[in-house]
Formats: sequence, C-alpha cells, structure tokens
Amino acid sequence: MKESLLVSVITVVYNGEKYLQQTIDSVAGQTYDNIEYIIIDGGSTDGTLGIIRNNLGHISKWISEPDEGIYDAMNKGIKLANGDLIGIINSDDWFAPNAIKEVVDAYKKNKDKKVFHGDRYDIKSNKKKRLYRFNPSKFKFLYFSMTYNHPSMFFHREIYESVKYNTKLRVFSDYELVLKLFLKDPSIFCYIPIAYVNYRLEGISTQQTFFNYTREGARARLNAGLSPFHVAIHIALRSIYHVLKIVTNTVMKLRKK
Repeated sequence: MKESLLVSVITVVYNGEKYLQQTIDSVAGQTYDNIEYIIIDGGSTDGTLGIIRNNLGHISKWISEPDEGIYDAMNKGIKLANGDLIGIINSDDWFAPNAIKEVVDAYKKNKDKKVFHGDRYDIKSNKKKRLYRFNPSKFKFLYFSMTYNHPSMFFHREIYESVKYNTKLRVFSDYELVLKLFLKDPSIFCYIPIAYVNYRLEGISTQQTFFNYTREGARARLNAGLSPFHVAIHIALRSIYHVLKIVTNTVMKLRKK
C-alpha cells in the first residue's frame, strides 16, 4: 500500500558522475515509498547524463540545462516539486535507508512544524565517518556558523511558496534562508535526533577563503534580518577565532620541529 504523503527529493548535479549513482541508489532504496525524485543537471559534460538515463525508473522528473549555480538549480527543482515535504540531497551525498520515513513520522507527530532536520555523518576524504550533531546554540547559529544540517532538512511546501534560495550568494544561501525562517518563528523547527544523511566534505563551502567566507556570511545575515550591530559582532568573533586558529596551528608546528 502506497503511503499517502508525497515527499519530493531534489538532487542538483553538475559533472557529478563520481558519486551520483550512490545518491540515486540511496533515494531508490528508501523504506518509504511515496517519493517524487527530481534531478536538476546544470548541463554536465561528463558521464552524468548517462547515469541519469540509466536510472529513469527511479526518477520522476529531470532537466539538463545551464544554470546560475547550485542555488538556482535548487530553485528550479522546488518549482517542479509537488510533495507535501521537500528535501534536497546533493549529488555527492546520500541518505540512510530510513531517512525519509523518519522525517515523515516526525511530521505526522508534529503537524504544527514546518521545518524538519536531523544529524549527519561527515565523510572525510579517507572515507572515515564523523558524527555531526545539530547544535542548538542560538549564539553559535547567529554569530558563527550554520548549526543546522541542510542536507538533512525537509521543508513543508508552504515554506518554499514564500521563500527561495538567493542565487546571488555562492555558499551562504541555505544559511540565509534558514536564518530568515528562524528569526521569524523558531517554533516551526522540529529536530529529529538521528543521523540519517551522509555528507562528503568536498563541496564548495569547504573551499572558501576566510575573507570570502566572512564577507558572504555578513551579507547573508543582513539579508536575513540581523541588524548591522549583530553582523559586526559576527565579523569580530570570526576574526578573533581565525587569528587564534592561526596562532594555535603555528605553535603546534613549532613544537613538532
């Protein structure tokens, strides 16, 4: 018997032949069966399209065309989605088999919530796993970093009817969107204390310089509604942390000599 609640899952990809099959398999192998799977390809030139065509039995909709970046691709997928809940899993990440069932169960028990999120496993380049739990600290979320695990997040479709990802940001658009929702009404968030998504530490967000990271982080915070005063606190704290990290690393290197 097919479950009545439709869940849309979106994968955005560009030249992602290395890991895309694993992502598709993780969606196809879910214990929950009423899934609409959408793939948005940015005009890949490697073997990505071949992988997509070989898996059409598991894919509800797909398009391949140039885009303005990862967040533009996400918005395209959201526009095509019909699900009651909508999640995004990038082409180098993958779900645990029970991921969507856990989210749907949480939704059924918390009909007043609109944003569902959990923990994740970070996958290092040596394939070792590290559990990354959601950190509920409001202070850290506002001033330091994204404490919510975006790959684990599923939004009620009502959320995406009112907000979209900012395509002018390179790596902070998901943070901006989540912060905007949090500042408006934190009570709509529902935490699921389970790690049900695997996240490779190879994405664009891990390749940013301190200056670019801090500048775009400040811009995202302003866009989301934080005051310039609070954004200044963010910049100051990030700068202090950056300097302390450099000093610590330098001391450790000197001790090893």
